[in-house]
Amino acid sequence: MPNHALAFWFFSTNASAAGTIVPTSNPPMLKAATNIDPNPNKGIGDTIHTSDNAVLAYAGPSGTIADVSSSVPTDLISLYVVRPGDTLSEIATMFGVSIHTIIWANDLSSARDVHPGDTLIILPVSGAEHTIVKGDTLKSIAKKYNADADEIAQFNGLDASASLTVGSSIIIPGGEEAAPAPSSSGSSNARVIHEPYIGGSGAAQDGYYTNPVPGALITQGLHGRNAVDLGAARGTPIHAAAEGIVIIAHNNGAWSGGYGNYVVITHPNGTQTLYAHMIHAIISSGQHVSAGQTIGYLGSTGLSTGPHLHFEVRGAANPFRACSLGTVCAPQ
Repeated sequence: MPNHALAFWFFSTNASAAGTIVPTSNPPMLKAATNIDPNPNKGIGDTIHTSDNAVLAYAGPSGTIADVSSSVPTDLISLYVVRPGDTLSEIATMFGVSIHTIIWANDLSSARDVHPGDTLIILPVSGAEHTIVKGDTLKSIAKKYNADADEIAQFNGLDASASLTVGSSIIIPGGEEAAPAPSSSGSSNARVIHEPYIGGSGAAQDGYYTNPVPGALITQGLHGRNAVDLGAARGTPIHAAAEGIVIIAHNNGAWSGGYGNYVVITHPNGTQTLYAHMIHAIISSGQHVSAGQTIGYLGSTGLSTGPHLHFEVRGAANPFRACSLGTVCAPQ
Protein backbone atom coordinates (compact mmCIF):
# COMPACT_ATOMS: atom_id res chain seq x y z
CA MET A 1 0.00 0.00 0.00
CA PRO A 2 1.46 3.45 -0.88
CA ASN A 3 2.57 5.50 2.11
CA HIS A 4 0.07 8.26 1.40
CA ALA A 5 -2.80 5.75 1.62
CA LEU A 6 -1.91 5.25 5.29
CA ALA A 7 -2.37 8.92 6.08
CA PHE A 8 -6.07 8.76 6.96
CA TRP A 9 -8.69 6.13 7.72
CA PHE A 10 -12.32 6.87 8.34
CA PHE A 11 -15.44 5.20 9.68
CA SER A 12 -17.78 4.60 6.74
CA THR A 13 -21.37 5.34 7.64
CA ASN A 14 -23.40 5.08 4.44
CA ALA A 15 -23.74 2.20 2.01
CA SER A 16 -22.80 2.98 -1.59
CA ALA A 17 -21.88 1.34 -4.83
CA ALA A 18 -18.24 1.96 -3.93
CA GLY A 19 -18.51 -0.59 -1.16
CA THR A 20 -18.78 1.69 1.87
CA ILE A 21 -19.66 -0.26 5.02
CA VAL A 22 -22.58 0.47 7.34
CA PRO A 23 -21.56 0.03 11.00
CA THR A 24 -23.50 -2.57 12.92
CA SER A 25 -23.18 -4.06 16.37
CA ASN A 26 -19.87 -5.52 15.18
CA PRO A 27 -16.65 -3.47 15.41
CA PRO A 28 -16.57 -0.87 12.60
CA MET A 29 -14.76 -1.78 9.42
CA LEU A 30 -12.23 0.77 8.27
CA LYS A 31 -11.63 1.92 4.73
CA ALA A 32 -8.38 3.44 3.50
CA ALA A 33 -8.50 6.95 2.14
CA THR A 34 -7.54 7.23 -1.52
CA ASN A 35 -5.86 10.63 -1.48
CA ILE A 36 -4.46 13.02 1.03
CA ASP A 37 -6.01 16.45 1.68
CA PRO A 38 -9.11 16.22 3.94
CA ASN A 39 -10.30 19.64 2.82
CA PRO A 40 -9.46 21.00 -0.63
CA ASN A 41 -11.54 24.10 0.18
CA LYS A 42 -9.03 25.58 2.58
CA GLY A 43 -9.37 28.86 4.42
CA ILE A 44 -12.11 30.12 6.67
CA GLY A 45 -14.29 31.40 3.80
CA ASP A 46 -18.03 31.60 4.35
CA THR A 47 -18.23 28.10 5.76
CA ILE A 48 -15.78 26.15 7.87
CA HIS A 49 -15.52 22.57 6.56
CA THR A 50 -14.19 19.33 7.96
CA SER A 51 -13.42 15.95 6.54
CA ASP A 52 -15.74 13.20 5.33
CA ASN A 53 -17.47 11.34 8.14
CA ALA A 54 -15.49 10.85 11.36
CA VAL A 55 -11.87 10.71 10.34
CA LEU A 56 -9.53 8.71 12.50
CA ALA A 57 -6.01 9.35 11.27
CA TYR A 58 -3.70 6.58 12.42
CA ALA A 59 -0.87 8.57 10.87
CA GLY A 60 -0.45 12.09 9.67
CA PRO A 61 0.45 13.21 6.14
CA SER A 62 3.35 11.35 4.52
CA GLY A 63 5.55 14.31 3.66
CA THR A 64 2.94 15.96 1.46
CA ILE A 65 -0.59 17.03 2.34
CA ALA A 66 -3.03 14.98 0.26
CA ASP A 67 -6.78 14.69 0.15
CA VAL A 68 -9.32 12.31 1.54
CA SER A 69 -11.61 11.65 -1.40
CA SER A 70 -15.35 12.24 -1.78
CA SER A 71 -17.49 15.22 -0.88
CA VAL A 72 -16.66 17.37 2.11
CA PRO A 73 -19.54 17.77 4.58
CA THR A 74 -19.62 20.67 6.99
CA ASP A 75 -20.63 19.51 10.40
CA LEU A 76 -18.89 16.41 11.69
CA ILE A 77 -16.15 16.10 14.30
CA SER A 78 -12.82 14.60 13.27
CA LEU A 79 -9.88 13.01 15.08
CA TYR A 80 -6.27 13.41 13.97
CA VAL A 81 -3.15 11.65 15.28
CA VAL A 82 -0.07 13.91 15.25
CA ARG A 83 2.97 12.67 13.34
CA PRO A 84 6.58 13.76 13.80
CA GLY A 85 7.11 17.05 12.02
CA ASP A 86 3.47 18.13 12.10
CA THR A 87 2.72 21.68 13.22
CA LEU A 88 -0.59 22.95 14.51
CA SER A 89 -0.68 25.48 11.67
CA GLU A 90 -0.40 22.72 9.06
CA ILE A 91 -3.03 20.59 10.76
CA ALA A 92 -5.42 23.56 11.01
CA THR A 93 -4.93 24.28 7.30
CA MET A 94 -5.58 20.66 6.38
CA PHE A 95 -8.97 20.72 8.09
CA GLY A 96 -9.88 24.29 7.13
CA VAL A 97 -10.17 25.55 10.71
CA SER A 98 -8.26 28.10 12.77
CA ILE A 99 -5.39 27.21 15.07
CA HIS A 100 -7.49 28.46 17.99
CA THR A 101 -10.23 25.99 17.08
CA ILE A 102 -7.81 23.14 17.80
CA ILE A 103 -6.29 24.77 20.89
CA TRP A 104 -9.75 25.45 22.30
CA ALA A 105 -11.12 21.96 21.70
CA ASN A 106 -8.07 20.15 23.09
CA ASP A 107 -7.19 22.29 26.12
CA LEU A 108 -3.74 23.02 24.71
CA SER A 109 -1.53 25.54 26.47
CA SER A 110 -0.22 26.95 23.16
CA ALA A 111 0.21 26.18 19.47
CA ARG A 112 3.44 24.35 20.35
CA ASP A 113 1.71 22.00 22.78
CA VAL A 114 1.37 19.15 20.26
CA HIS A 115 3.47 16.01 20.24
CA PRO A 116 3.77 12.96 17.97
CA GLY A 117 1.14 10.42 18.92
CA ASP A 118 -1.30 12.99 20.35
CA THR A 119 -4.88 12.53 19.18
CA LEU A 120 -6.43 15.91 18.41
CA ILE A 121 -10.13 16.63 18.28
CA ILE A 122 -10.93 18.75 15.22
CA LEU A 123 -14.14 20.50 16.17
CA PRO A 124 -15.83 22.61 13.48
CA VAL A 125 -16.65 26.00 14.97
CA SER A 126 -19.55 28.21 13.96
CA GLY A 127 -19.91 31.82 14.86
CA ALA A 128 -18.76 35.22 13.71
CA GLU A 129 -15.39 36.67 12.81
CA HIS A 130 -15.08 40.14 14.32
CA THR A 131 -12.49 42.84 13.67
CA ILE A 132 -11.70 44.84 16.83
CA VAL A 133 -12.53 48.56 16.69
CA LYS A 134 -11.82 51.28 19.22
CA GLY A 135 -13.92 50.87 22.35
CA ASP A 136 -14.51 47.14 21.95
CA THR A 137 -14.32 44.96 25.06
CA LEU A 138 -14.96 41.25 25.47
CA LYS A 139 -18.14 42.09 27.34
CA SER A 140 -19.45 44.43 24.63
CA ILE A 141 -18.57 41.96 21.86
CA ALA A 142 -20.25 39.10 23.73
CA LYS A 143 -23.40 41.20 24.13
CA LYS A 144 -23.39 42.15 20.45
CA TYR A 145 -23.25 38.52 19.32
CA ASN A 146 -25.27 36.96 22.14
CA ALA A 147 -22.17 35.00 23.14
CA ASP A 148 -20.12 34.39 26.28
CA ALA A 149 -17.15 36.67 27.09
CA ASP A 150 -15.17 33.95 28.90
CA GLU A 151 -15.67 31.56 25.99
CA ILE A 152 -14.50 34.21 23.51
CA ALA A 153 -11.37 34.79 25.61
CA GLN A 154 -10.68 31.06 25.96
CA PHE A 155 -11.21 30.31 22.29
CA ASN A 156 -8.96 33.14 21.09
CA GLY A 157 -6.27 32.69 23.75
CA LEU A 158 -6.92 36.15 25.20
CA ASP A 159 -6.32 37.48 28.69
CA ALA A 160 -9.78 38.50 29.87
CA SER A 161 -8.32 41.48 31.74
CA ALA A 162 -6.13 42.77 28.88
CA SER A 163 -7.06 45.41 26.31
CA LEU A 164 -8.02 44.26 22.82
CA THR A 165 -5.82 45.19 19.86
CA VAL A 166 -7.63 47.45 17.40
CA GLY A 167 -7.58 45.95 13.90
CA SER A 168 -7.06 42.36 15.05
CA SER A 169 -9.64 39.67 14.25
CA ILE A 170 -11.20 37.21 16.67
CA ILE A 171 -13.74 34.42 16.35
CA ILE A 172 -16.88 34.51 18.48
CA PRO A 173 -17.81 30.82 18.90
CA GLY A 174 -21.55 30.34 18.58
CA GLY A 175 -22.02 34.06 17.92
CA GLU A 176 -24.55 35.29 15.40
CA GLU A 177 -25.49 38.75 14.23
CA ALA A 178 -28.56 39.06 12.03
CA ALA A 179 -27.64 42.42 10.51
CA PRO A 180 -24.06 43.54 11.09
CA ALA A 181 -23.93 47.28 11.71
CA PRO A 182 -21.90 49.13 9.08
CA SER A 183 -18.83 51.06 10.18
CA SER A 184 -18.34 54.75 9.46
CA SER A 185 -16.70 53.80 6.18
CA GLY A 186 -19.84 51.92 5.16
CA SER A 187 -18.34 48.44 5.51
CA SER A 188 -19.08 45.93 8.23
CA ASN A 189 -16.48 44.97 10.82
CA ALA A 190 -17.90 41.48 11.11
CA ARG A 191 -18.87 38.56 8.94
CA VAL A 192 -21.03 35.68 10.03
CA ILE A 193 -19.70 32.18 9.42
CA HIS A 194 -22.79 30.17 8.52
CA GLU A 195 -23.11 26.42 8.84
CA PRO A 196 -26.08 24.41 7.62
CA TYR A 197 -27.24 22.77 10.83
CA ILE A 198 -27.02 25.69 13.21
CA GLY A 199 -30.47 26.71 14.36
CA GLY A 200 -31.94 23.32 13.48
CA SER A 201 -31.86 23.29 9.68
CA GLY A 202 -30.93 20.13 7.83
CA ALA A 203 -32.76 16.89 7.25
CA ALA A 204 -35.15 15.70 9.95
CA GLN A 205 -34.71 12.07 11.04
CA ASP A 206 -38.21 11.43 12.36
CA GLY A 207 -38.25 8.79 15.08
CA TYR A 208 -34.54 8.04 14.78
CA TYR A 209 -33.34 9.54 18.07
CA THR A 210 -34.63 8.59 21.50
CA ASN A 211 -34.59 10.88 24.55
CA PRO A 212 -31.10 10.85 26.13
CA VAL A 213 -32.53 12.00 29.49
CA PRO A 214 -36.16 10.81 29.77
CA GLY A 215 -38.21 13.13 31.98
CA ALA A 216 -35.79 16.07 31.70
CA LEU A 217 -37.05 19.62 31.16
CA ILE A 218 -36.11 21.69 28.13
CA THR A 219 -34.11 24.49 29.78
CA GLN A 220 -32.77 26.10 26.60
CA GLY A 221 -33.97 25.81 23.03
CA LEU A 222 -31.85 25.65 19.90
CA HIS A 223 -28.53 27.41 20.37
CA GLY A 224 -24.87 27.08 19.53
CA ARG A 225 -24.21 24.09 17.32
CA ASN A 226 -27.76 22.82 16.80
CA ALA A 227 -28.06 22.06 20.52
CA VAL A 228 -30.72 22.05 23.22
CA ASP A 229 -30.25 21.85 26.98
CA LEU A 230 -32.04 19.19 29.03
CA GLY A 231 -32.21 19.91 32.76
CA ALA A 232 -32.37 17.19 35.42
CA ALA A 233 -30.80 16.30 38.77
CA ARG A 234 -27.05 15.87 39.02
CA GLY A 235 -26.17 12.19 38.54
CA THR A 236 -29.15 11.39 36.31
CA PRO A 237 -28.17 8.70 33.76
CA ILE A 238 -27.59 9.88 30.19
CA HIS A 239 -28.49 7.46 27.40
CA ALA A 240 -27.30 7.13 23.81
CA ALA A 241 -29.97 8.69 21.56
CA ALA A 242 -29.29 6.08 18.87
CA GLU A 243 -26.96 3.15 18.27
CA GLY A 244 -23.48 3.88 17.02
CA ILE A 245 -19.75 3.99 17.66
CA VAL A 246 -18.24 6.23 20.34
CA ILE A 247 -15.57 8.40 18.69
CA ILE A 248 -14.87 10.69 21.67
CA ALA A 249 -15.24 9.99 25.40
CA HIS A 250 -13.57 13.00 27.04
CA ASN A 251 -13.33 12.36 30.74
CA ASN A 252 -10.50 14.41 32.24
CA GLY A 253 -12.55 17.26 33.71
CA ALA A 254 -10.76 19.95 31.68
CA TRP A 255 -12.37 22.83 29.81
CA SER A 256 -12.72 20.97 26.49
CA GLY A 257 -13.92 24.01 24.61
CA GLY A 258 -16.63 24.57 27.21
CA TYR A 259 -18.06 21.05 26.93
CA GLY A 260 -16.37 19.68 30.05
CA ASN A 261 -16.67 15.89 30.13
CA TYR A 262 -18.46 14.85 26.96
CA VAL A 263 -19.15 12.05 24.51
CA VAL A 264 -19.58 12.01 20.72
CA ILE A 265 -21.26 9.09 18.98
CA THR A 266 -21.29 8.54 15.21
CA HIS A 267 -24.43 6.82 13.90
CA PRO A 268 -25.17 4.53 10.92
CA ASN A 269 -27.29 7.28 9.30
CA GLY A 270 -24.18 9.46 8.91
CA THR A 271 -24.91 11.83 11.82
CA GLN A 272 -23.22 12.45 15.16
CA THR A 273 -24.68 13.25 18.57
CA LEU A 274 -22.76 15.06 21.32
CA TYR A 275 -23.48 14.90 25.06
CA ALA A 276 -21.76 17.59 27.16
CA HIS A 277 -21.25 18.66 30.81
CA MET A 278 -21.28 15.09 32.18
CA ILE A 279 -19.97 14.24 35.65
CA HIS A 280 -18.16 11.46 33.82
CA ALA A 281 -18.60 9.09 30.91
CA ILE A 282 -18.76 5.34 31.47
CA ILE A 283 -17.98 4.26 27.91
CA SER A 284 -14.80 4.57 25.86
CA SER A 285 -13.75 5.57 22.36
CA GLY A 286 -14.25 2.84 19.77
CA GLN A 287 -17.03 1.15 21.75
CA HIS A 288 -20.33 0.24 20.10
CA VAL A 289 -23.38 1.43 22.04
CA SER A 290 -27.04 0.61 21.63
CA ALA A 291 -29.88 3.13 21.59
CA GLY A 292 -30.86 3.80 25.20
CA GLN A 293 -27.61 2.49 26.68
CA THR A 294 -26.30 4.52 29.62
CA ILE A 295 -23.16 6.39 28.55
CA GLY A 296 -22.59 8.72 31.51
CA TYR A 297 -24.14 10.87 34.21
CA LEU A 298 -25.54 14.38 34.06
CA GLY A 299 -23.43 17.10 35.65
CA SER A 300 -22.14 20.63 35.24
CA THR A 301 -18.55 20.39 33.97
CA GLY A 302 -17.09 22.85 31.47
CA LEU A 303 -18.95 26.07 30.66
CA SER A 304 -22.12 25.37 32.61
CA THR A 305 -24.20 27.26 35.17
CA GLY A 306 -25.95 24.20 36.60
CA PRO A 307 -26.62 20.49 36.03
CA HIS A 308 -27.93 19.82 32.54
CA LEU A 309 -27.17 17.92 29.35
CA HIS A 310 -26.08 19.96 26.34
CA PHE A 311 -27.31 17.75 23.48
CA GLU A 312 -26.13 18.42 19.91
CA VAL A 313 -27.03 16.72 16.67
CA ARG A 314 -24.54 17.11 13.82
CA GLY A 315 -25.77 16.31 10.34
CA ALA A 316 -29.53 16.49 10.95
CA ALA A 317 -32.24 18.55 12.61
CA ASN A 318 -32.32 18.38 16.41
CA PRO A 319 -35.29 16.18 17.42
CA PHE A 320 -36.15 18.63 20.24
CA ARG A 321 -36.27 21.68 17.94
CA ALA A 322 -40.03 22.20 18.33
CA CYS A 323 -40.15 21.73 22.13
CA SER A 324 -41.23 24.54 24.45
CA LEU A 325 -39.06 25.77 27.32
CA GLY A 326 -39.86 24.28 30.72
CA THR A 327 -41.61 21.23 29.29
CA VAL A 328 -40.89 17.52 29.25
CA CYS A 329 -40.88 16.84 25.53
CA ALA A 330 -40.59 13.73 23.38
CA PRO A 331 -38.10 13.90 20.52
CA GLN A 332 -39.59 14.05 17.05
